[in-house]
Amino acid sequence: MELEAEFTSEPFRGEGEPPPHAALAKEAARNAGLTIDFGPLGTSARGDADALLAALPSIARAAIEGGASRLTLRIAPVGERERGEQGERGEKGTAPDVLDRIVRDVETELGGPLGELDREGKQRAVRLLEERGAFQLRKAVATVAEALGVTRFTVYNYLNRE
Repeated sequence: MELEAEFTSEPFRGEGEPPPHAALAKEAARNAGLTIDFGPLGTSARGDADALLAALPSIARAAIEGGASRLTLRIAPVGERERGEQGERGEKGTAPDVLDRIVRDVETELGGPLGELDREGKQRAVRLLEERGAFQLRKAVATVAEALGVTRFTVYNYLNRE
């Protein structure tokens, strides 16, 4: 059986090079022979179940020793994840439909498309979306980042502001 693990380490930092804790966790996964998809907000590692499960302690240790204050992990059989996502595309009442409605409502409130807002407006939009529960929905950060015309990393930075 093949598994996929998605892990995210914090703290998130601004644009630019990934923080050491993220880079070290990625290298630990790669050294275990796993297939890696590395992004600014998290890493996906895929491989044989035994290999992936055996690699998790070294991935966690690398992140913590690299300065991570938190490591979030999701593990699923590869086929289960793909089947779960198929039902989320375009069906009435699904998470994407709800998220699209919330984004449209915020755009109406702010007077235009999120991507046309200035930085302060984009930060306000993220706060409004968070207040309305948008980020509780699956893949919300990626969808909002696309609407804003920024990276997912930037959306997380806006979310982490007090």
